[in-house]
Amino acid sequence: MSSDKGPHDLGLPAGFLFGTSTASYQIEGATAEDGRGPSIWDTFTAQPGRVVDGSTGDVACDHYHRWPEDLELMTRLGADGYRFSVAWPRVQPTGSGAVNEAGLAFYDRLVDALLEAGIAPMATLYHWDLPQPLEDAGGWLERDTALRFGEYAVIVAERLGDRVGHWCPVNEPNVTTMLGYAQEELAPARGLLFGALPAAHHLLLGHGLAVQALRARAAAQVGTATSHITVWPATEGAADQAAAGLVDTLWNRLFADPILLGHYPEPFGDTLPGPVADDLTVIAQPLDFYGVNYYNPIGVRAATDDAALPFEYTEIAGYPTTDFGWPVVPSCRRP
Repeated sequence: MSSDKGPHDLGLPAGFLFGTSTASYQIEGATAEDGRGPSIWDTFTAQPGRVVDGSTGDVACDHYHRWPEDLELMTRLGADGYRFSVAWPRVQPTGSGAVNEAGLAFYDRLVDALLEAGIAPMATLYHWDLPQPLEDAGGWLERDTALRFGEYAVIVAERLGDRVGHWCPVNEPNVTTMLGYAQEELAPARGLLFGALPAAHHLLLGHGLAVQALRARAAAQVGTATSHITVWPATEGAADQAAAGLVDTLWNRLFADPILLGHYPEPFGDTLPGPVADDLTVIAQPLDFYGVNYYNPIGVRAATDDAALPFEYTEIAGYPTTDFGWPVVPSCRRP
C-alpha cells in the first residue's frame, strides 16, 4: 500500500470492513497489575527454552497502558473494525468466582473509545490465555472448564453486550488442541497426542455455551474463527493419501463438522467424553458468520510403523517462506 492510499482505495467491494486483530497476551502486558491472575501463557513463556529469545508477555506492546496511542494508530490506518480479545485472567483471575472489576473496566473503556473513533469492536472471549488455576485442575481436558467458560461469557456479555456488535467466543480451538494439548509447541504444552481429544470437545462445548450466553444478552452477530488448512499428501500412494485424510479430519472436520453439521466425523464421536449427543445440540448453535483463518497448506506423509503418530509433516518446497518457515501459497491449491 503506498503512503498516499488508504484501505478503501484498494478497489474492495462496498460494505467491506477493513479491520485489524490482536490477542490479549500478545499485546497487553501488565500481567501482574490491577488484579490480573496468571495464565497458561505466563507459565509457558517463563519455562526456559520455550521461546527462542526468552520473550514473555510481561510487557509485550504495553497495550494495557498505551491503548490510546494504539487507537490513534488504527485511526490513521483507516481501520473500520478492531477484533480484540478479552483476557479471562484479567476478568476472573482464577477462572471462576468473583469478577475483577478493574480488569473488566479496561475493556469497558476500550470499547467506548473505539465507538467514539468510529471503529467497530469485535470481541473474542478466548484467545488461548486460560487462567492457570483452571489448567492446574485439568484445563480443557475437563468438562468443568467449559462450564466455567460459559459463566465467564455471561459476565462479559452483560458488561459489553450493549455495545459490541460482533463476537467470536473461541479463537482457533483446533490450534489449541493440536499444538497445545496434543503437541508441545504452544501453551500448555501437554504433549498428549490422541489423548488431547477431550480438549477438542470441551473447547467446542465452551463455544456453544458462550454462543447461548451472548444470544441471551447481546443484540449482536455471533460467529467463530477457526484456522483451516489444506493438506497436501507427499505422494499419490494410498498410505500417504490416508495419512493426509486423517490430518484433514483432525485439523478441519473435527471442529467444523460439529459446529456446522451437528455431528463429529467418524470415528471420533465415539471417543469423546460426556453426553456427546446432548453436547452437540449446544455446540451446533446457529451462527451469523463462520470465520476462517488461513495461513498455509501443510505437507503430510505416512509415518513409519514405530512412530508415535500414523503421519508426519513434510516440507512444501518451491515457495517463499515466512520467518516462521511457513510456505507462502495464497491460493492454498496444489499446482
